[in-house]
Amino acid sequence: MAGLLVQLKKIFGLNIATIAFGVLLIYMVFTAVLLITSTHIESYQVTTGPLSRNETYTGLSIREESVFKAESSGYVNYYAREGSKINAGGAVYGLSSGKTSETSAALSSEDLAKIRSSMLSFSKSFSGSKFNNTYSFKNQLEGSILQYEGISTDGNASSHVVSIGGQNVCKAQEDGIILYSMDGYENKTVDTLTAEDFDQTSYHETDLKTDAQIQTGDNIYTNITSELWSLIIPLSDKQAAKLQGRTTIRVKFLKDGMTQSGDFSIVKIDGAKYGKIDFSRGLIRYASERFLDIELVTNTVTGLKIPLSATTYRDFYVISSEYSTTDANGVIGFNKVSKDSDGNTVKTFIKAGIYGKLVTGYDSSGKKEICDYYVDKSAFKEGDALVKNNSNQRFIVSETISLEGVYCINQGYPVFRWVEILDQNEEYAIISSSTSYGLSRYDRIARDSSQVKE
Repeated sequence: MAGLLVQLKKIFGLNIATIAFGVLLIYMVFTAVLLITSTHIESYQVTTGPLSRNETYTGLSIREESVFKAESSGYVNYYAREGSKINAGGAVYGLSSGKTSETSAALSSEDLAKIRSSMLSFSKSFSGSKFNNTYSFKNQLEGSILQYEGISTDGNASSHVVSIGGQNVCKAQEDGIILYSMDGYENKTVDTLTAEDFDQTSYHETDLKTDAQIQTGDNIYTNITSELWSLIIPLSDKQAAKLQGRTTIRVKFLKDGMTQSGDFSIVKIDGAKYGKIDFSRGLIRYASERFLDIELVTNTVTGLKIPLSATTYRDFYVISSEYSTTDANGVIGFNKVSKDSDGNTVKTFIKAGIYGKLVTGYDSSGKKEICDYYVDKSAFKEGDALVKNNSNQRFIVSETISLEGVYCINQGYPVFRWVEILDQNEEYAIISSSTSYGLSRYDRIARDSSQVKE
């Protein structure tokens, strides 16, 4: 027999190391098979935010404005700053028979800081797809510099043309915002708009500033004479249905991030639906732009965001907290009463999984909450009797509730968590972040609850 064992050892080299390696190899093969054949659960990290991003639109600006013509011929000196407010009687431009000699003026450090800030803001918001904005900014910047060249924009409004130092200085006839450009939309109203007016590819803006001599009757500047203005935005049928019934709406202007509210209505232009947003302030910030990119702030419900595919339902027993107690470690449970084989009443502490609660009131002191606990059904059977701590008052387990929830997999195994949905669309839901025994931000949940087996 001993000789046989020696022969086997020579053939197979049996020793402890070999046996351990064999067991480990079998385990690795078995694990690999399980990994390949098992269902892989995709996880999702809970985030916060609105249900979806607010929709963006490009709006057409309609305002009260008029294009003014030169009163006489000559060379122009511009005195009102582009995009600035002017009072009636303020100097807008001057006309002279010859070009004025160039003068130099030193700007203060404060003036230079304002110009640098304006240039930096434009640089940050610049888009190559809207290069025409560069010319509007150029005019605005030139106007800012001309403001420091010595002619005030305040004056007597009794005569809108006065002769000063060999120039005919023209004054504004009404309060307004001065632009040295025109685009053909100055006489447009909501009632006269057509679908073609919203085609930005055919939009053209004419720069009215010039160093050349102008003639009597040439267009020379535009004056926006009212703070009341409107933005018109094209709407699809789906967008119109979503916005139907609104009378006011909050708008975020993507140019500078500013927001303000306006009166909202839906109008028809060439048979199509458009949104009309009326404002009574803020025009001076966007006076040089005919088309404005905006965001309608309509998604205001925020909370924890989860995919709808993660939700499922589970049934729980409803048990009042008045029948709960705690063990020596502070774990919440319930005292279940039953009969032993001798017919004696036995009280047993049952540690039950609690998955939610609903506050129903307070005790006589007004400080301690009384609530309904939603308890794991595996802990009891229907008809089980529970008893209050230090009391003979009993509760019979029977009432159930179906809770909607998800499976949290932070620990590598699924745990049901109750969720309360505040809003939802076809793919995602916004849930409350204050649900008892619920989810928290950055929890990981199973994206598809149908793949989970507890």
